[in-house]
Amino acid sequence: MSQVYRSTRSSSEDTKSFEEAVIQGLAEDGGLFLPAVIPRLREETLFEHWAHLSFQDLAMEIMKFYIADWEIPAPELRELIERSYSSFRSEEVTPLRKNVTGDDENLHILELFHGPTYAFKDVALQFVGNLFEYFLERKNRDVSEEERTHLTVVGATSGDTGSAAIYGLRGKQDVSVFILYPHGRISPIQEEQMTTVEDENVHTMAIEGSFDNCQDIVKSIFVDEEFNRKHNIAAVNSINWARILAQITYYFYSYFRATDGQPGRVKFIVPSGNFGDILAGFYAKQMGLPIEKLVIATNENDILDRFLREGVYERSEDVTATHSPAMDILVSSNFERLLWFFAREQLAQGDDQEAGSIVNRWFEQLREERRFDVPEHLLDAIRYHFDSERVDNYNTLASIRHIYEHAQNPERYVIDPHTAVGICAANRQIAHDQNNEIHYISLATAHPAKFADAVNEALSSYDDYNFDDVLPDRLRRLGDLEKRIKYVDNTDVDVIKSIIEEELINMGIYNP
Repeated sequence: MSQVYRSTRSSSEDTKSFEEAVIQGLAEDGGLFLPAVIPRLREETLFEHWAHLSFQDLAMEIMKFYIADWEIPAPELRELIERSYSSFRSEEVTPLRKNVTGDDENLHILELFHGPTYAFKDVALQFVGNLFEYFLERKNRDVSEEERTHLTVVGATSGDTGSAAIYGLRGKQDVSVFILYPHGRISPIQEEQMTTVEDENVHTMAIEGSFDNCQDIVKSIFVDEEFNRKHNIAAVNSINWARILAQITYYFYSYFRATDGQPGRVKFIVPSGNFGDILAGFYAKQMGLPIEKLVIATNENDILDRFLREGVYERSEDVTATHSPAMDILVSSNFERLLWFFAREQLAQGDDQEAGSIVNRWFEQLREERRFDVPEHLLDAIRYHFDSERVDNYNTLASIRHIYEHAQNPERYVIDPHTAVGICAANRQIAHDQNNEIHYISLATAHPAKFADAVNEALSSYDDYNFDDVLPDRLRRLGDLEKRIKYVDNTDVDVIKSIIEEELINMGIYNP
């Protein structure tokens, strides 16, 4: 299948190849790339051919719809997939822990933390790192040293993206990676994972500001045409389409495991910050996977929950610090992709260019007025697919305790605070639905050891709890390693650009 990509803000017919969309990350007009066509699969394909495939085989079947064979031939795509998931600690890659609190509730936990950095983002970023390497090897084959293409990857992180990106790109030839994170606003283990990597192509910057400040800096860098031209800037944040693509697989995989390969009623509950994870579930649903509902679970930074309730997308004044810091955001970057889809369907009569114009107007209004609203019928169309729950700090800790007390598979199961937000939302759905025919799959997005403060606060009163039993040896050893960090005491994008350029000059990569 031939597939091309367009921008969410484009009013023209311009499209990009998969390689261009992945390497570029963000469109020239500030929009996000999305596929021109979402394939729709027959039920026979899903339940007779796909239902019992391995994770890797499912990934192959899904990705070939979005990556043209002329861009990555099938044998090479399969090798990329196999290599990307060879470092995971589970043979299933993303195993489903079924009926965690007993058979009567149908609550399943999808464990997405078995990759090298113990977070769900490894599923995407191990693949993205290998994609970058593949494209660069092909581009630089048979060229002189002076003519080699070098990518400068720039990303912002609220915690897990940074370490997952670094582990996906460390040591890759012709790639330099710069990760910005808010100083003092990520967990110690997250910081150690990022800052103890010794590979010379890895650079970390601790910014005095919020995650949204970091993300705004990155977006400004991406729309700076001159800086892009000089340094070939590339993205690994969830705005990169390849990350969404890689995450689609585990919705199919876990659905089939929950229903034993048969059609069934399934709700996915997804802890949500930048909306990329749950957006992958929406693409799975549009491809034909019969998901009953996608439930957005937010913490007190609740722009998505407010939108689902009121139809107003409004940026708050400040981020609220919570026990689930990876979700402490003001704006959900990937939500733009969903809005484009429904603008096209509900307002533009299927016209791609008109949908791009509508989305562009909305985000201009957001930039100028901090908010925009959508028509009621468009909001109703989104509500058909999505529900939402807002979970505060108190209920986050209560959910960690609830699972610890009531888990039966296994007993004394420990979850991290982001997963706890999802579990709380799932339990509300279960209580509301009162229907034991529905399967509730709640996504476990990180290993609990990465968030010691919240887990300890929730469980330290239990006599049989000891954090040392939770902490893997690989993470325990990080504290003994030397850190490499550059502290930046302001959020001026020009300062960040000068730091990046100075590092590239020092490494002999850029000669002004």
